Amino acid sequence: MRAVTISGPGGPENLTVSELPDQTPRADELVLDVVSAGVNRADLLQRAGSYPPPPGAPDWPGLEVAGTVARVGDGVNGWSVGDRAVALLDGGGYAEQVRVRASQVLPVPAGVDLVDAAALPEAACTVWSNVVDVGRLVAGEWLLVHGGSGGVGTIAVQVGAALGARVAVTAGGRERADRCLALGASLAVDHREEDFVDAVRAASDGRGADVILDVVGAAYLDRNVRALATNGRLVVIGMQQGARAELDLGRLLARRASVAGTTLRARPAEEKARIVREVLTHVWPMVEDGRVRPVVHARLRLDEAARAHELLDSGEVFGKVLLVP
Repeated sequence: MRAVTISGPGGPENLTVSELPDQTPRADELVLDVVSAGVNRADLLQRAGSYPPPPGAPDWPGLEVAGTVARVGDGVNGWSVGDRAVALLDGGGYAEQVRVRASQVLPVPAGVDLVDAAALPEAACTVWSNVVDVGRLVAGEWLLVHGGSGGVGTIAVQVGAALGARVAVTAGGRERADRCLALGASLAVDHREEDFVDAVRAASDGRGADVILDVVGAAYLDRNVRALATNGRLVVIGMQQGARAELDLGRLLARRASVAGTTLRARPAEEKARIVREVLTHVWPMVEDGRVRPVVHARLRLDEAARAHELLDSGEVFGKVLLVP
């Protein structure tokens, strides 16, 4: 099979298409013939040498794919060769085949194009595990999503709205912010021109955000705490603008608020299996009835992986970039 490997830590030019052995499933695993693979910011970090894969994962990048079942390992029930599926991976998605635990595989939702389905698993699992599991979002609350135009952000907007929350987003530029409104956001803030703390407090009649999903990190920590409602929950899932900042504990205590930080890739297999089951139960019906849909910015060939990374790093992507072998 062909796969996109990393010749060494560095820029997009270090991504190379290589020939690797075809995949063989072990017990409780499936092999998928890949139709498309999602490109995520974690892949850029891995390529740069700052986010190594967890033990046992492939060295080449890629955290989600869509495809068809090619081989079924011992002990796997409910899957047959030819079934359409998407998978949440520990790595190795930039390839023509992937080997994955059956517990991290989902059927393609009804009505979703097989290629575009690769835009769903990583974002859906990230959103559900952080906004609902950690953030405990419920109907009627305010959810603030930073990076609302990104791959995770576009799904978070739709899932939040489907759950009955009021969703606020930040995005770069008025046009991108308006596109988030079209996805179901109640408030879209152009962070280049507006202060999101003032905007969220004004829209919520001074209440603030009950849950904040943050990919920015240190640069937003103080403002995020100021934007929280009483009993608010800040969930940090990225550090695009720094890893260290000063936290005003007095303000946090006054709001009886909490700050949590999580990642998905390094979680134990049992936790990932639970998250995948919950996504199947709660998010997939939203996809099948049209409340949530994959948002795809571009589809590129596997040998255009370097261009895909450059595109994602440009900040101009709305939704997901996919690689199509």
